[in-house]
Amino acid sequence: MNDLRRYLRLSRPERPASGGATGDQPAGQKFHAERNEASLRCIQETLRCAQGDSAPKTAWPLPPMPPAAARPKLIVGLGNPGREHGRNRHNVGFQCVDRLARAHGLPFAQRKARARLAIGSIAGTPVVLAKPQTYMNLSGQAVSGLLRWYKLPLSDLLVIYDDLDLPLGTIRLRPSGSAAGHKGMRSIIEHLQTDEFPRLRLGIGRPADGDEVAYVLANFTPAELTVLADVFARALAAIECLLTDGLVAAMNRFN
Repeated sequence: MNDLRRYLRLSRPERPASGGATGDQPAGQKFHAERNEASLRCIQETLRCAQGDSAPKTAWPLPPMPPAAARPKLIVGLGNPGREHGRNRHNVGFQCVDRLARAHGLPFAQRKARARLAIGSIAGTPVVLAKPQTYMNLSGQAVSGLLRWYKLPLSDLLVIYDDLDLPLGTIRLRPSGSAAGHKGMRSIIEHLQTDEFPRLRLGIGRPADGDEVAYVLANFTPAELTVLADVFARALAAIECLLTDGLVAAMNRFN
C-alpha cells in the first residue's frame, strides 16, 4: 500500500507553467500523458477501495494479450524429476524437450511455476521449453501456472508425452483429445478445464506382461534406444514445422 502511495506522489505529471499552451503538445506526449492520468485514477480508486470504500468506478485496465508474433510458444515435456527417472519410458517427454533444447543451444537455466525452463527462439519463433518438477500426476499445476504467467492462449501450448497405445517409433500430433489414462495429461486437463490444446504423443508400446506401471517406470532397452534416435529426430522436425507452418501443416506432414 505504501508503495502505491509513493508511486502516486512520484508519478504525477507536472502541470504546465502559467500561460503555457497545452494545445501544441505533440501527439505522442499527449497520448502518454492521458494514459498515465488514466492509470493514476485507477490506482487511486484501488487505494480507496482497500480503505473500505465502495467498488471502483473505473475498471482496472487489464494488460492486453500480446500480439501473436510476440507471444512465446510454451512447449512442455512431461516426466518425473530426479536422476532415477531420467531414462524411464515415462520420461520420454522430458527426453524430447532436452534434445530440442540442446539442438538450439537453450539451457534449462530458469525456474518458474514449479518447472525448469529453457527460454529462447527456434526457427525465429520465441519459445519457452518447460519440464514440470511436480511429478507426473501433478503436471497441471506447472502448466496452468506457466500459461497464466505468460498470458498465453491454449493454442500456444504444446504438451509432449509418452503413449502406451502407440507402438514404439510412432509419433502423433493432435489438436485436442482425452487423457486416455495418462495421469500427467489428466492433471493438465483438470487444471485447464478443457482438453482442447495441442499435444505430441510419442509411442512407447505396451508391455508383454501387462504390468504398465513397472513398464513405464523402467528404462528403455538398448534396442529401443536405437529406435528412439529416429523418433526424436522426427519429433524435433515436427515441432519446428509446427512453429513455422502451424499445427495442421505439421500434422499432415508427420502423422
